[in-house]
Amino acid sequence: MLTKSQSKRNRDSDIGVAPVPATNDIEALRVAAKKCRACPLWKTGTQTVFGEGRPSAKIIFVGEQPGDQEDRAGKPFVGPAGKLLDRALQEAGVDRSKVYVTNAVKHFKWEPRGKRRLHKKPNAREIAACRPWLEAEFDALKPELIVCLGATAAQSIFGPAIRVTKERGKILVSPAGGKVLVTVHPSSLLRQPDEASRKIEYEKFVKDLRQVKKMN
Repeated sequence: MLTKSQSKRNRDSDIGVAPVPATNDIEALRVAAKKCRACPLWKTGTQTVFGEGRPSAKIIFVGEQPGDQEDRAGKPFVGPAGKLLDRALQEAGVDRSKVYVTNAVKHFKWEPRGKRRLHKKPNAREIAACRPWLEAEFDALKPELIVCLGATAAQSIFGPAIRVTKERGKILVSPAGGKVLVTVHPSSLLRQPDEASRKIEYEKFVKDLRQVKKMN
């Protein structure tokens, strides 16, 4: 016979509750996130990819989800988009070692294409299931500025109505009262059709990131 607490845990697992501990210790949160089964993505992702960076960081960058290389390495923003972000941050005068980088979704969602694993956009349920982890990171670091890289990151904070094309480059106020800068995800630059377009979009991205320099 199940105890009341066991029954509650079983119900919680059925509805996809993230096992976020009551702590502001980033390392404790990272360890706990490894056991998260709040959505089905844990079944296909190699591992949970939690945020990484200085525990005293006052600026948090939030992307969409880990990619193929991040999923294998267990670290955020280490693939092609991450390398482009590093380059843009350096050009904008922002020291990546002084910031914290994470994703709205902590597992890699993908679909097979031959031997390749291609990125697949997370849905609303998956974003919502992971939101407690993102909020726990915010609570632990208490950032002065959150930088949303792309639509999924922005929607995880503001809801589905926000549009990156409309709000890009602006300093907004989140529902919780903190400052948020919205810009594109660096992966969008890699998808530009030609070199000229990539150069234009990259320069616009660096311009957005120069606003971060003022708070770095």
